[in-house]
Amino acid sequence: MTPPAPAPHKHAFLHAVGTVSAAVSLSRLTGMVREIVMARLFGAGAVYDAFLLGSRIPNLSRNLFAEGALASAFVPVFSECLAVRGRKEAAALANAVATMLFLAVAAICVLGMLFTPQFVRLLAPGFAAVPGKFELAVRLTRIMFPFLALVALAAQAMGVLNACNRFAIPALASTSFNIGSLVLGLGVGWVLGWRSPDRLIVAMAGGVLAGGVVQLLWQFPSLRREGFLFRPRWDPRHPGLRRIARLMLPAFLGSAALQINVVVNTNLASSITGPDGHVIDGPVSWLSYAFRFLQLPLGLFGAAIATAMLPEVSRNAAAGRMDEFRASLGRSLGLMLLLTIPSSAGLAVLGESMIGAIYEGGRFHGSDTHQTAVALAWYSLGLAGYSAVKILSPAFYALDDGRTPMLVSLASVALNLALAIGLVKGARLGHAGLALSTSLVSMAGAAALFTLLRARFPGLGGRALAASAGKIVAAAAAMAAVCRFSSVLVTGHLGMGRGARLADVAISIPLGAAVFYAGARALAVPELEAVRAACYTALRNAPRPEVGDPPPGDR
Repeated sequence: MTPPAPAPHKHAFLHAVGTVSAAVSLSRLTGMVREIVMARLFGAGAVYDAFLLGSRIPNLSRNLFAEGALASAFVPVFSECLAVRGRKEAAALANAVATMLFLAVAAICVLGMLFTPQFVRLLAPGFAAVPGKFELAVRLTRIMFPFLALVALAAQAMGVLNACNRFAIPALASTSFNIGSLVLGLGVGWVLGWRSPDRLIVAMAGGVLAGGVVQLLWQFPSLRREGFLFRPRWDPRHPGLRRIARLMLPAFLGSAALQINVVVNTNLASSITGPDGHVIDGPVSWLSYAFRFLQLPLGLFGAAIATAMLPEVSRNAAAGRMDEFRASLGRSLGLMLLLTIPSSAGLAVLGESMIGAIYEGGRFHGSDTHQTAVALAWYSLGLAGYSAVKILSPAFYALDDGRTPMLVSLASVALNLALAIGLVKGARLGHAGLALSTSLVSMAGAAALFTLLRARFPGLGGRALAASAGKIVAAAAAMAAVCRFSSVLVTGHLGMGRGARLADVAISIPLGAAVFYAGARALAVPELEAVRAACYTALRNAPRPEVGDPPPGDR
C-alpha cells in the first residue's frame, strides 16, 4: 500500500527543511574540517583557550546585537511587509535596518576593542594564572572584534533571503566562512613563515575576520536577484524600523540572559582546579570542542526547522490564520523530536569513538578525547531542549510578543547560576557539571515556552506530541542499547586506536539508525510516516528521462 501524499503545505515545509538541512550539513562538515585542523595544530590548552575566548567575545556580541535579537525581530516584520506592502517597501525597510545596524555595531566594535582587557578579565579570570595566556587572549580578541559588524550585516541578509523563501544560499553562508577563514588564515601564516602555535594562532584570528567578509559577499548575488541589494538609507522614523526596535528590546534582554549564562560557564570553566589545587589547562577547550560537535545535529534539525518555519508562521500570524499557525508549529516540534532524540542517544553512546576518530592526533591527545566525550554526553541530554527553544521563541515574536521569551530567558540566568555553581563547586563535577547545567536549563526553558504557548493556543497538540515523544524515546533506547553492544564488541576486538574508532563509527551508526527506523515504524510514529510520505511524493514527482534521452552526463 503506497503511503498517502501529505498536504501541499506540509510537503513545501518538509522540502524547505530538507533544503536547509542539506546546506547546513555542508556547513557543519566544513566546520568540522576546520575544527580538526585547529585541534591538530593547537590541541586543548593555553593557545587554543585564548583563541576561543578571543572569538567568543565578538560572538557573544553577535548573538546579543545581531543574529539573536535582530533575527527574532526582523524576519516577522520584514515577512509581513513583503507580503502586505510589496517588494519596494520591503527593500526600503531592509536598507533602513541595515544602515542603523551597521552604525550601531561599528560603535560597539570600537568600544569593545578599547575595553578588551576588561572583557577578558571578566570572562576568564583564571587565564591570568597561566603566563602569557591573558595577553594572547587580549590580542586575539582585538583582531577578531570587527567580525561582529560583518556578521551582523550577514545575519540581516540571511533574514531577507529566508523571507523570500530562499533558504539554500543563506544556509551555505557559514560554509563560505569556514572555508574562507581556514584557507586565508593558513595562507597568511604560511606566507609570513609563522609556524609556532602562538604565532600561527594570530594568523588564524585574521582568517576569522576574512571569513566574515567572504560570508557577507557570498549572499550579495542572491540579494541582487531578489532586488534587495544594500543601499544606505537614513530613515530612523520608518514605522517598520520602529516596530523592529520595539521587538528587539525584549529580544536583546532575552539574548543578554543567554550570554550571561555563557559568561558564567566560561568563568567557572577557566577556574576549575585539579586535586593539587592548581588551575586545570583545558576545560574551556573541552567544552568548546564538545559543543561544536553538538552543533551538527542542532544545526541540521533545530536550526533548519526553525529557519523554514519562521517565515511561514509569520505570514500565518499576520493574516490571522491561527489554525495554520498551530499546525505549522506542532508539525515543527514533532519533526524536531523525531530527529533530535535519537541523535542525543547516539552522541552519548558513541561520542568517544566519534571524537577520537575525528579530533585525536597532533596536539589533541587521548585524554582530551575522553574529557571532550564526557562533556558531549551531558550536552547531548539537552539537544531537544536547545532545538525546541530555537523553534518556540520565534513563534512568540511572530505573534508580536517579545516579552514572554525575554522573561523565560531572564529566569534561566538564576537557574543556570545555581545549577552551575552547585554542580561544579558543590558536587565537584568539573566541566561535566557545566555541560549538564546547560542541558537542564535548555530543557526547562523549552518546557516553560511550550506551556505558555499552549495556554494561549489549546489546540497546539500537547498530548499528541507527548505520545510521539514516548514512542521516539522507546525506539531511541533500543537503538542506544544496540549501539552500546556493537561499540563494546568492536573496540574489544580492535582496541582503542584511531582505526578501531573509525570502524566503530562505521558499523555502529548505520546499525543504530536501522534499529531506530525499525522501532519507529513498528510503533507507528506519525512524524516518521509524514516524512516517508513526503519522500515518496518527491520521488514520484521527480522528472523521469524519456526513452531515447541521452544520459544526464551527456546532456
